[in-house]
Amino acid sequence: MQDSQEISGKFRELCELCKSPAEVIKTKKNLLVVSHVDADGLTAAAIVCTALERLGLDFLPKFFRQLDEAAINEVADHGADLVIFTDLGSGMIQQICDHRLSAVVADHHKPVACEARPIAHINPHLAGADGATQLSGSGTSFLLARALASTPGSNDDLAALAVVGAVGDLQDMAHGQLVGINRHILEIGSNAGALSFSRDIKFFGKQTRPVYKMLEYSQDPYLPGLSGNEDACIAFLKDIGIRLGGEKWRRWIDLSQAEKAGFVTAILRKGLRSGISNVKLERLIGEVYVLLGEQEGTELRDASEYSTLLNATARYGHAGVGLSVCMGDRDKALDEARMLLGQHRQNLVNGLKLVRENGIITLKSIQYFDAGDAILDTIVGIVAGMSFQMADRSRPILAFARTAEGELKVSARGTQDLVRSGLDLADALSRCAHAVGGVGGGHNVAAGATIPPQAKQEFLELMDQSVGRQLFKE
Repeated sequence: MQDSQEISGKFRELCELCKSPAEVIKTKKNLLVVSHVDADGLTAAAIVCTALERLGLDFLPKFFRQLDEAAINEVADHGADLVIFTDLGSGMIQQICDHRLSAVVADHHKPVACEARPIAHINPHLAGADGATQLSGSGTSFLLARALASTPGSNDDLAALAVVGAVGDLQDMAHGQLVGINRHILEIGSNAGALSFSRDIKFFGKQTRPVYKMLEYSQDPYLPGLSGNEDACIAFLKDIGIRLGGEKWRRWIDLSQAEKAGFVTAILRKGLRSGISNVKLERLIGEVYVLLGEQEGTELRDASEYSTLLNATARYGHAGVGLSVCMGDRDKALDEARMLLGQHRQNLVNGLKLVRENGIITLKSIQYFDAGDAILDTIVGIVAGMSFQMADRSRPILAFARTAEGELKVSARGTQDLVRSGLDLADALSRCAHAVGGVGGGHNVAAGATIPPQAKQEFLELMDQSVGRQLFKE
């Protein structure tokens, strides 16, 4: 990992790079903000849109599942004075310039090498930083928003949304906390009073779930005898003296410090007795991020729960709802987002049930399942990641789903252990998808592609070989 002095240099370099495009943006009347349909993309768009709103500039947000030639054509037809791409664009710089779009790209995915240059291309990879762990799309947008501030520091509160986006992009998973340039953004937000961070249990649902449900749904690491077993979790908590509650179930935030300490100790002991390695058990404790401006006990208070709420909007075609929540709507938009979250959770349960019933096919170096049109292509990647509870963790998992346009969506997920062993899904998917007439990209631990349906078998064979070369140096 890069040392703190080097990271500080990259941070300053990217901040400096934002100054010139910020001045250009301030002179435009008709702005189009184009972003991705996930938590990182939503927060990235919200950060830029809020900064533009504070300047009194006119803008229109637009969201895409993938920035391809058709999407670029749609953007070009809008006729905006300037297009700001957030959390996407780095893989389509040539096409953006071929359409003669006046554009600023604020992204964090691996850029495709090309000679073309937009007005500005802000990307951590271009400064020698890692876009998978050191700066998210929302983080890159936050640096641009800081440069757009009417007075120094007036947009620093938006760091809270940048942290939500980074957590939604799983950038805190590799090291148990946000690192790199994300760390600078975290400290800016903390100094602005927008958020706090501390070490705590990493289970999902600390703000909103009953403690036994929080334990039941634990997956990383998977806890034998507890994960997925509600009755066992209730019995375990009673055995260690934690009162579950009367009319209202107690949540993690309702427990005393002594109860929390006893819980962690008991979980660690049970994990060791179950044969879970110390390295995996260490992932139980890490840094958690609390948004101080949000009400305690709600999904918006915790960065992880906030990001899940956002995924439940944009991935179902309701990006505008998630954007409104990010920009402060705590009435109609939040109510609708919560309704969508309930549906999202049920869809994930149904997706996991489908995978469990149909099974996962194992090849030499990869494993996969094909959901057809039974799982939405926008959430099949989430289901793939959750499927590791029943899959072989020594191989990355690929999930296929049919898109509304009849193409085949591929979502690939790995683990940090596999990444440490050499896995780079972004590189593998990009190369293999291109070889069969598709497009792909992303990050080393999570990536996606779209390929022609008839190329599925050839793609699988290429991926199996490519991942084998990465992991086993074949």
